[in-house]
Amino acid sequence: MSPQATPSTTGDRFVYRRRRNVELFMDLFALCFGLAGWALTELNLYGRVPDNWPIVTGLWFALGIGLHVVVRWRLAWADPLILPCVLLLNGLGLAMIHRIDQIPDPVRHDASTQLLWTVLGMALFSAVVIGLRDHRRLQRFPYLLFLLGLFLLLLPLVPGLGRAQYGARIWIQVAGYSFQPAEVAKIVLAIAFAGYLTDHREVLALAGRRFLGIEFPRLRDLGPILIMWLASLAVLIFQNDLGTSMLFFGLFVMMLYVATEKAGWAILGVGMIGVGGVLAYQFTGHVKVRVSSWLHPFEDYDSNLQVISAQFGYAWGGLTGRGWGLGRPGLTPLAKSDFIAGAIGEELGVIGLMAVVMIYAIIVARSLRMALAAHDAFGKLLACGLGFTFALQVFAIIGGVTRLLPLTGLTTPFMSQGGSSMIANWVIVAVLLVISHQARRPPVTAARTTEAQLQNEDTLEIPVVRGQA
Repeated sequence: MSPQATPSTTGDRFVYRRRRNVELFMDLFALCFGLAGWALTELNLYGRVPDNWPIVTGLWFALGIGLHVVVRWRLAWADPLILPCVLLLNGLGLAMIHRIDQIPDPVRHDASTQLLWTVLGMALFSAVVIGLRDHRRLQRFPYLLFLLGLFLLLLPLVPGLGRAQYGARIWIQVAGYSFQPAEVAKIVLAIAFAGYLTDHREVLALAGRRFLGIEFPRLRDLGPILIMWLASLAVLIFQNDLGTSMLFFGLFVMMLYVATEKAGWAILGVGMIGVGGVLAYQFTGHVKVRVSSWLHPFEDYDSNLQVISAQFGYAWGGLTGRGWGLGRPGLTPLAKSDFIAGAIGEELGVIGLMAVVMIYAIIVARSLRMALAAHDAFGKLLACGLGFTFALQVFAIIGGVTRLLPLTGLTTPFMSQGGSSMIANWVIVAVLLVISHQARRPPVTAARTTEAQLQNEDTLEIPVVRGQA
């Protein structure tokens, strides 16, 4: 948050507020939503709250308050809204997975497994917050990180290591455990893109030919976008993963546009996405199935059961929903993972689903706000990239579930069942808070303030030096 200038009797002053107490209040408020969803499910299904409710309540609040303490200790000036929003989404996701667990016979316990992944994600969040005090350390090795990101992205293609599931080859299996390396790759590549574009933004911003009043890049500068385009096509064709392909290429094009401020790059990127989509539709059956289920879902009930069931669920839920535990979200295949937005829409209604979308919008908006406030180009690009990752992912998956777009198979951040996504998204939030801490933090000079004041004072008023910008 940018400092607020307020006049006083002794002269103009910059007022800096940490707002950690505000964050604590909102954390407690957000934690109540997930806990309420769990309790209402039990009440509506069984007429009582389980005997272990004090343990569940204590554990959930201990986790949330623990994260607040870590942020208050290490990132005292971090954004106060992002962590409460994430806790709210994570709690709603856990509550909905627990609700769907109650449908089959015998009852499953996927919510307990998801809670373990949540704890691990929170632990890695705390490790990043404690260990990474300055995000600019991540800028040192863009090329190495780029190669590592591409390696992770294509790792499922390695024979004997990659594993196909539901038609997509995006998992690897080691010692009986499966993991989705693309979730880690999105963090690594976002950092690599930000570092590369920070170093080469002036070269990439040089104009080439002008067409219809728009300056397009020079041919000699097209190497990076061609590499990412080919890598995205490889993911789409060989891994049958439309969502990951779209996410990574869209992320690179967006960051390229932000770095250069040239519309030609964005137009070129959209055109390459269109060409890639047409080629994939013509030569791969996977994309044809997704487009068919989008445009004509009711022509093939067996193949499009997911989409059809989700539409019926939305219709039955209506605006206000059936209520926790009173719908039938288990009729939709993969309701805990790909189609958890359908389960939310059925039991919390369209209003509840739109509220969830608005929570994601707040996270994206705060990410872009911290990008504007960041003092360095690398921090600006990285905050934009990580925020756009959430925006594109949520738009693609919820758009697919509601039939606004073809189904992509991406996860709904913090809500869908899956450890890879949970861990990666918590790490992304940690990096965003590190960037926001540096952006909102008052300057440290002998004439103004000290490190002790920065750590202990909730509000600082720093006089404006006349004649200085």
